[in-house]
Amino acid sequence: MFVLGIDPGLSRCGYGAVRHGRRPTAEAAGVLVTPAEIDRASRLAELQADIRSLIAELKPDVVAVERVLFQRNVATAMSVGQAVGVVLAESAAAGCEVVEYSPNEVKEAVAGWGGADKQEIAEMVRVLLGLTELLRPADAADAVAVALCHLARTGPPAAASRRAVAAGSAR
Repeated sequence: MFVLGIDPGLSRCGYGAVRHGRRPTAEAAGVLVTPAEIDRASRLAELQADIRSLIAELKPDVVAVERVLFQRNVATAMSVGQAVGVVLAESAAAGCEVVEYSPNEVKEAVAGWGGADKQEIAEMVRVLLGLTELLRPADAADAVAVALCHLARTGPPAAASRRAVAAGSAR
């Protein structure tokens, strides 16, 4: 399974592509940036084109997106929500399975508890991927954590197949 994790944002949108294997491997990680000096519609269009290109290049099976539940700043919440909409629509249009996880679900799956801070998440991403250094910037590490969350939640593909066979033979 090949998962593209997205930590959405209009100014900075983190992405991280992780392939399932004996040990998960990150095949891509980075941040898509839109310039603050252009209008919101143009920034959303730029983000849309970047997401479309990223999906076309990486060809993920699943796009896992961090769901935004709360923001103190209403303007920030709206722009992040709009960025999420762009990511969801582009992912679905590309034929990818699309899933969303809350920040607490991501933290729990990657660090073992929902109260983990950004540093703890970055360190667990490093450990889980067997990296010698932390992924930078933090938005990229957060996006990889979203992808790892999906892999943790769904389990290994072979195990899922065995569960389906076992369920079928139990009938």
